[in-house]
This record gives sequence, C-alpha cells and structure tokens, in this order.
Amino acid sequence: MIEKAFFTTIEKEARAFLQKLGVEGSVTVEEKEESSVLVSITTPSPKELIGEQGKVLADLEYVLKVFLRKRVPEQRFYVCLDVNNYKKSKEQYIREIARNVADEVALLKKEKEFPPMSPAERRIIHTELGERADIVSESIGEGKTRRVIVKPAL
Repeated sequence: MIEKAFFTTIEKEARAFLQKLGVEGSVTVEEKEESSVLVSITTPSPKELIGEQGKVLADLEYVLKVFLRKRVPEQRFYVCLDVNNYKKSKEQYIREIARNVADEVALLKKEKEFPPMSPAERRIIHTELGERADIVSESIGEGKTRRVIVKPAL
C-alpha cells in the first residue's frame, strides 16, 4: 500500500512535467495495483501527447517514469500514463476483439492470428482469454513481429 503523501508528491511532479511540456491539462494520480501508479492527464489537445498508435504516449510514459524516480528515489514503483483515457479505451477494444476472435476460433475450430502487438497488448489478450477452456492463446514470433495466435483447445 502506497502512502497518501506519496501520491501528492507524484501529482505535483507530474503537473510540473506537464507544464515543462507546455501542455494545458489536469492531472490525477491513483494507485493502479500494488506499487503501480496511474497518472491520468486530461487535455484539450490529446493528439500531441498520444501520437500515432500511442507511440508518443509510450515514450512520454518512459520519460515521466525516469523523471518521477529521480524526484522520489526512496520508493520503487511503476508508472502508467494515460491521456484522455486513450489506454483504457484501447484496452477495452483489445479485450472485445480477443473475445470475438476466441468465440470464432471455438465455433469454427480454426486458429486465428493477431497482427504484431506490443507486450502490453499481448498480455491483455492472454489475460482476457486465460480462463477459457475451449481455446488456447500463445505468443509467437520475435521482436517487433511477435504476435498472439488463438487455437482451439485439444
């Protein structure tokens, strides 16, 4: 459990980070999971912070993580950065697609392959489909071509 004072510090530093970027917006900070902090930014100009397919957002998340760890070195924590609920919406979309593909694989008994994805996106699919007994999901490929394949259970 992370102390309340820690969140206040993180929020203050995240606001300073946003200000250094020259972006207008509000910042909220909350505990996502144990030792994991969700920094949510709401801004009228999210495209600047998200970028194409969330690439700028991923880079900003890394920079914010480094920035915050230098400011709060006494505690180890993970940082998740979200802008205008982009990641939350994308996660819901990936979960929905995963369920639809799993239903199709179970019905037709024919495997389906997703396009290459980031480790976080693949993890969402595996987590979403992990409880199903009628299908199996696994990651195949290497590096940037790594992707998820969904197969009927044997």
